[in-house]
Amino acid sequence: MISSAYAQAAAGGGDAGMMNILFIVLMFVIIYFLMIRPQMKRAKEQRTMIEALQKGDEVITAGGVLGRISKMGEAYVTVEIAPNTEVSVQKAAVQTVLPKGTLKSIQ
Repeated sequence: MISSAYAQAAAGGGDAGMMNILFIVLMFVIIYFLMIRPQMKRAKEQRTMIEALQKGDEVITAGGVLGRISKMGEAYVTVEIAPNTEVSVQKAAVQTVLPKGTLKSIQ
């Protein structure tokens, strides 16, 4: 009933199982270095940037609003977006700190 070719392939299949496990491990290593590690690095850079915020920094918020930090709180910052116009945003909403003088060059 069973041909001898199938019986021989089943007997020597130990290496194929090891190769499958090795392939899966290799895929996890590739995913770690291409996706997870860079994302963790960006998150760490974002945390350090938020911790280093100071009054007077020119920033861009997640909504695309440009302004200068006028007040700092524990979880919120007040951003002056125009003379006598301030908005409060969460610290986590600050996306980028701009170089000094950028707001004057834009206006």
